[in-house]
Amino acid sequence: MKQSIKLASITMFVTLLASLGYCQEGRIYRDGGSWVQELTGDLGAARSLRVKLSAGSARVQGGSQSGITYVIHRRAFTNSEQQARHEFESYKINASVKGGTAWIVAESHGKESNCVDDFVIKVPRSLESAKIETGGGNVNASGISGRTEIESGGGNLKLDDIAGDAVAETGGGSIEVGHIEGDVTLQTGGGNIKIASAKGEIKAESGGGSVVVLSGLQGAVLETGGGSIQVDKCIGAVKATTGGGSIVLGDIGGEALLETGAGSIRLASAKGRVRAQTGGGSIQLDGASFVQAETAAGGIVVKLVSATAVSNNSTLETSAGDITVYLADNLPISINAEIEVANGHTIRSDFSDIRISSEGGPWEKTVKAQGQLNGGGPVLKVRTNSGNVSFRRISH
Repeated sequence: MKQSIKLASITMFVTLLASLGYCQEGRIYRDGGSWVQELTGDLGAARSLRVKLSAGSARVQGGSQSGITYVIHRRAFTNSEQQARHEFESYKINASVKGGTAWIVAESHGKESNCVDDFVIKVPRSLESAKIETGGGNVNASGISGRTEIESGGGNLKLDDIAGDAVAETGGGSIEVGHIEGDVTLQTGGGNIKIASAKGEIKAESGGGSVVVLSGLQGAVLETGGGSIQVDKCIGAVKATTGGGSIVLGDIGGEALLETGAGSIRLASAKGRVRAQTGGGSIQLDGASFVQAETAAGGIVVKLVSATAVSNNSTLETSAGDITVYLADNLPISINAEIEVANGHTIRSDFSDIRISSEGGPWEKTVKAQGQLNGGGPVLKVRTNSGNVSFRRISH
């Protein structure tokens, strides 16, 4: 009986140490005009990691090790070591393992800390999940197999070599993403976003910075309050919305839904429907099947290149600007074009099957064009209030 009680007491004591693991004082040394406290620890094996910091930067690195270790450098800009110790004591750091999850928690007690902290945490690559939160510093996470979430009140965020889903949110810093195997969800209050490669779906939003995607293997939904949007390649559909910046897309494997308050729009190619709308910029769509393009003030240039893929009507419309349409020779399509105020403007065509006519006086002249190419097909409707319209044959 006594032996059982003793064993139970030891077990409770070990559990208590594991659940209330408190970082020891660590060594303190002078470094230039500041004092530095260095804390190290080993949390052993765990399936998940949770880091929660009132302030400070964190770097989480996955590797071949079997357990979780950490090194913390805390910097206090004080004149004396005593003052530095007082600052360090006001900001407690606790490390523990509970139920398969390793915890590192740093929080201030009663006052705002004047310390600058840097956390370096090494974890097994096989980690099932990681969540790192800080009140304002930078966060960098890499080499993790599971779902990874990082969050900062305003710092810069970096994610790379993540086999699971990746989530990042910052109040105003930039977000940079390397290679992600899963889905990507990013949000910043105003910084730039850059994604090198993602195999899953992409959702990225910035309050005002630019958004860049170099390679996406599924769909992407991108939004910014005023910055530019660039997508080099995406196999799935892309929805890009900006309050005023330009939109530049490369090769898109699905539909492309593009909208900007005032910037220009340019697309290399899309296999699905293209809808492009801008409040005042130009639109250039170099390779599309069917298009709905509209600008309040700017020119439109569109190339319709696929005879087999065209199965829907297209519309091109601008209030003030020229519209140029390049058509493949074998494209079955019906043309319906009009210049509402054609004073000094006209419609030109490389195709004899497109008939051009005009009506009205010299000051209220309207020019129209109609025709069927290759037996006709889906309707291409072209409208400009004031500008020229041209139908050109794509040269091979």
